[in-house]
Amino acid sequence: MALIGPHFLSHHHLLLHVLLVHVVFINLVAASASNVHIVYMGERRQDEPHLAQMLHHDILSSVLGSPEVAASSILYSYKHGFSGFAAVLTESQAKRIADLPGVVNVVPNRILNLHTTRSWDFLRLDPAPRSGLLSKSRSGEGSIIGLLDTGIWPESESFREEGIGQVPSRWRGICQEGEDFSLSHCNRKIIGARWYAKGYEAEFGKLNESNVFEFLSPRDALGHGTHTSSTAAGSPVENAAVAGLARGLARGGAPNAHLAIYKVCWATGDCSAADILAAFDDAIADGVDVLSVSLGSPPPLSSYVDDVLAVGSFHAAARGIAVVSSAGNSGPYAQTVMNTAPWVITVAASTVDRAFPTLITLRNNRTLVGQSLYAVKEGEFHDLVFGQNIASNSAGADDARSCSGGSLNATLARGKVVLCFQSRLQRSASVATRTVMKARGVGLIFAQFPTMDVSSTLGFPCIVADFETGTAILSYIGTTREPGVRLNPTKTTVGTVVSPEVAFFSSRGPSSLSPSILKPDIAAPGVNILASWSPASLPPPGVPPSTFKIVSGTSMACPHISGIVALLKSVHPDWSPAALKSALVTSASVTAESGQSLTAEGAPYKNGDPFDYGGGHVDPNRAMDPGLVFDMGTSDHLRFLCSMGYNNTAVSLMARRQTICRSAAVFSPQSDLNLPSISIPELRGRLSVARTATNVGPVASTYRARVEAPPGVGVRVAPAILEFNSSVKKIRFEVNFQPLFRVRGRYSFGSLTWEDGFHAVRIPLAVRPVADDSDSTTEV
Repeated sequence: MALIGPHFLSHHHLLLHVLLVHVVFINLVAASASNVHIVYMGERRQDEPHLAQMLHHDILSSVLGSPEVAASSILYSYKHGFSGFAAVLTESQAKRIADLPGVVNVVPNRILNLHTTRSWDFLRLDPAPRSGLLSKSRSGEGSIIGLLDTGIWPESESFREEGIGQVPSRWRGICQEGEDFSLSHCNRKIIGARWYAKGYEAEFGKLNESNVFEFLSPRDALGHGTHTSSTAAGSPVENAAVAGLARGLARGGAPNAHLAIYKVCWATGDCSAADILAAFDDAIADGVDVLSVSLGSPPPLSSYVDDVLAVGSFHAAARGIAVVSSAGNSGPYAQTVMNTAPWVITVAASTVDRAFPTLITLRNNRTLVGQSLYAVKEGEFHDLVFGQNIASNSAGADDARSCSGGSLNATLARGKVVLCFQSRLQRSASVATRTVMKARGVGLIFAQFPTMDVSSTLGFPCIVADFETGTAILSYIGTTREPGVRLNPTKTTVGTVVSPEVAFFSSRGPSSLSPSILKPDIAAPGVNILASWSPASLPPPGVPPSTFKIVSGTSMACPHISGIVALLKSVHPDWSPAALKSALVTSASVTAESGQSLTAEGAPYKNGDPFDYGGGHVDPNRAMDPGLVFDMGTSDHLRFLCSMGYNNTAVSLMARRQTICRSAAVFSPQSDLNLPSISIPELRGRLSVARTATNVGPVASTYRARVEAPPGVGVRVAPAILEFNSSVKKIRFEVNFQPLFRVRGRYSFGSLTWEDGFHAVRIPLAVRPVADDSDSTTEV
């Protein structure tokens, strides 16, 4: 596995730096030659963890022939939150274990790859209002946020312990020492830290024998984990900035919360499934309240019992731990969303109202505007050339037009600013930057689809502009004898752009595995986010190491929600993970700050819909008082697994209870899962969907239904009025759907909102009418 966000390596890993300097999601790739297998046995049957560990060794010994061989084979014994183990096995040995009673499944180890000064103010998470979430939660005091990531840089100012309360007595974790990391690096902010390398090293060899710059400890060599940790729960840092940009007060969403660090990803950007499952196992036992996991596996999605993130989060949720995961960076394409289990909060990325405008002054004194993180003083005019006009002998015109690697003639590019255009095959400004740098150019203007996301190339002048601006510059080049340009320093502006918008890169629904479960669930800031960074992650040549960095990705959106969930848990400690998710989804906003409908970046831009943002853009203060919630527990999750076709034995083992999956003929559909959303991928005729609302507002409350029906679909709610009192706290209602046309339609979207005059509990609807074959006709 790998991280869902950007990561930056030391300068002797320049190629990897180029590939990952933008938004990088942890792409799942099967380790085809892997001898490491994960044996999953479901819920722990033994009361004591050491008894489960003994069982695992006995199983291995019986298959491998001796306790000594078993001891050398096993990597992890999962014995706290669930039962299972990871071991080095041949295919035949793995098959023998898979046939043993009590084993849910055996899967090969897999490798996943890696997926603020303004964002919290933009979300109106302000400490000033006494009625606000930040004040009511005492800034998350007492909450514990666990992060599965690349570790942490403990010396960062974001992790000071001043003003942080005592370590909760329920905490059972440890501060694991290692390379350049001792017990003294843990404090009241970083209360626990662990690192996991056995699965990684079994695949790639010993980390200390490779040329990868790393720390065999919880210390972060990459920066990604430090960034996500400080976003979720960083202590306030005054005057934070990157090269003078985005200057302000940097803080996490829950600045008084504690952090528990689980380092499962390494400087190569890779994360082993065996290591990740071990971290889930420990985190459950340690006593975290929230788990923030910016990891994932892109389509084709693994089944829920084969996916370690789904398995680990299932057992975490069963113990009341809210698990927050990133949706992925494979947008704007449909069916690319990841982490789609219904017990997980899946987060899309959105923009904030901060921009980094940069003036482009042509030699004829015409001025255009792009965006950049270029932090250099105003320079002189330089000659301006179009990449296609200076193609190298080995490159085609298309490659040079987009500045693909090695496509430029170094003699013709030397000392010039190069104009390049994004293409279908080369979409990265970072790749173009590296190409121009190698050709000894002095700057880059990269024309691309409109987006607020800006590539961080602080060591080299790179300005991104839309195609209209790029075309105007190209026209100038073509009509001017000696075209020239001056690239001006970047400024920081706030409140000058329409926001929020769903980021171009943010993965979209519907889920390719379970389309009846609406994903993503919620959107949160994930574009140009400033947070702490590891100075060990060396920047490009000529740029000094930085303790803060501006990066983008759903990895950055995920810890925003993790911090908000920690605040909500502080205010509502008895709420389940499902209730917390419901509060976020039903209170979310679907309008921008300007009052316009929420927009999704794409090709072209469009009005956003639930497959872009789930319930909408997060509204933390409204989520504190949602009025109604739609709650679920382990039994609901088991029924969902039954509906996915898993057998009685597998489902029973996962829950430590006998579960009989009823036949499809009598089993309630997935659409009846008590989620705060409704997704119907195949509406063939009349369909009734049930939900149960739990009142968490005033005891005596009356809610009335307001329906915005998806186009082409009739929607009726019964009852249309919900009346709660001291003896009626939960009410079941049905939503009846009927297609209005006998056609094979596309998804259409609407909403059902329950209103009591103060609360507006909004349930997003996604429906695709599908005509029965008997209703269709064919024209010849």
